[in-house]
Amino acid sequence: MLNITKVQFTSQLPTFSRSSDRLLQPLWDYFLFNHYSLISSPFFPVILCFSSYFFSSLPFAVLDLLGDKVPSIHRYKIQQERRPTIRMMAKSIGRAVYNHLIFVLPAVLIQTCFMPSAVLPTSAPTVVEVLIDGLAVLLLFDTQYFMWHFVHHKHPQLYRWVHAIHHEYMAPFSWSTQQISIPELITVGFWSNLDPILLKCHPFTIWCVTILSIWMSVEGHIGYDLPWGLNHLVPLGLLGGAPAHDMHHQKPNSNYAPFFSHWDIIFGTAILAGKITEKKVSEKQQVLFK
Repeated sequence: MLNITKVQFTSQLPTFSRSSDRLLQPLWDYFLFNHYSLISSPFFPVILCFSSYFFSSLPFAVLDLLGDKVPSIHRYKIQQERRPTIRMMAKSIGRAVYNHLIFVLPAVLIQTCFMPSAVLPTSAPTVVEVLIDGLAVLLLFDTQYFMWHFVHHKHPQLYRWVHAIHHEYMAPFSWSTQQISIPELITVGFWSNLDPILLKCHPFTIWCVTILSIWMSVEGHIGYDLPWGLNHLVPLGLLGGAPAHDMHHQKPNSNYAPFFSHWDIIFGTAILAGKITEKKVSEKQQVLFK
């Protein structure tokens, strides 16, 4: 993977002994020279994650509120008979804000007391490095979450205590992407922070993967099978996208992987998208949620 050369800084801004001919170097230099205090802050990942979630979700929330007033988009809605209300949206956003105020921000504050300041490399990654390392992070996280997700659906107590809150709505919508419990947030956050370290990813790669993974997560919850969705743009059915995850909320014992489709195909848990009635949803899981 990447071999990142890090240097210790004697001042707030890094110094450069020579320029780099890497394609991304001018952009990386811009961040270092103009926004170093921001990108080296321990709060920057939090800002990046939450803003990515907010701005990725907002357009689809507007579409949900407009409904059939925008027929060109509404015809792609998977469960057209179910439409999120403002109250449902507010509850999901409130959960995301609550998790950040109660857990994420205190965790970052504690981290600043025990962890040294971030040291950023002076050289940018190559485009190939960003693509390869980014794909590796997504594949690793996809594997980890598939196993975690599978176990939490098969174990009644784990489902009730940890994961049930995410299945409050049979028809997911963009804001519900981060309607998760704090234990699940801890698990997802642990992998999201550990995996790039294990794979020795450049900070710029981590930012790109963060934005892309949150977009993919939101897209999986929007409830629209849009023809320009990543699951249609990426060939061979490699990505599940909104149809797969929407089916998971209708039929919870299926489509456990967050991004890719290979693990569900291998373990026989992949179910093609399609409409099913509420009666077909596992009564056991409905009881557990209550």
